[in-house]
Amino acid sequence: MAALLFVVTLTLSNGTFAKGVYQTGPEFIAEVFGNDTPKAKSLLLTPQLKETASQIMNRQVRGLRMRYWQSDSNTAWIMEEIGKELPITIGVVIRENQIVQIKILAFRESRGWEVRYPAFTKQYQGVKITTELALDKHIDGITGATLSVRAVNKVATLALYFHQQIALKAEQESSTLAPKTP
Repeated sequence: MAALLFVVTLTLSNGTFAKGVYQTGPEFIAEVFGNDTPKAKSLLLTPQLKETASQIMNRQVRGLRMRYWQSDSNTAWIMEEIGKELPITIGVVIRENQIVQIKILAFRESRGWEVRYPAFTKQYQGVKITTELALDKHIDGITGATLSVRAVNKVATLALYFHQQIALKAEQESSTLAPKTP
C-alpha cells in the first residue's frame, strides 16, 4: 500500500510541478544578450508574411507586428503556440540562419512538459529552414508529448522564417544604400 501511495504521489507531483513559468521573457533576453541587451524591434507582418506564417503554423496568424531582439546577426524571438489546449511560451535564438538555442520559458499543459529539457531542445541547435518552409533536420518526438513537440517545431520554423526575412530586408537596404560606381 505504501508503494502504491508513493507511485501515485510521484506521478501527480511530476505533472503538477512541470507546469509553470521557468524563465520570464526579459530574463531570457538578458541571458541571450548579457549586458548589451538591444531594444526590441518589430517585424511588420505584411499580408504576404502573414500568409506564409499561417502556412507554417497551420492556423491563421493574427496581429500587425512580431517583436524580436537583434544584435549583429543574432535575433531572439519569444513566441507562443498552443500545445493541446494551452499556450507554450518558447524563446528562440538564431544566428546566421540557424538555430543557436531553443528554450521553453513557460508551460501550462498537464502533459508534454518534457519538451522543456535540454535533452530535447538541444536537437534544434544548427537547424535551418528549407525552401519548402520545413526544418532541415528530423526532430525526435517524445511519447505522450506529440502536440507539444509539434508546437515547438512550428515556432522554430516560424522564427527561422522571420529571421530570414529580416536578413533579406537588411541585404536589400544595404544594396540600395551602397554608392553606385560609374
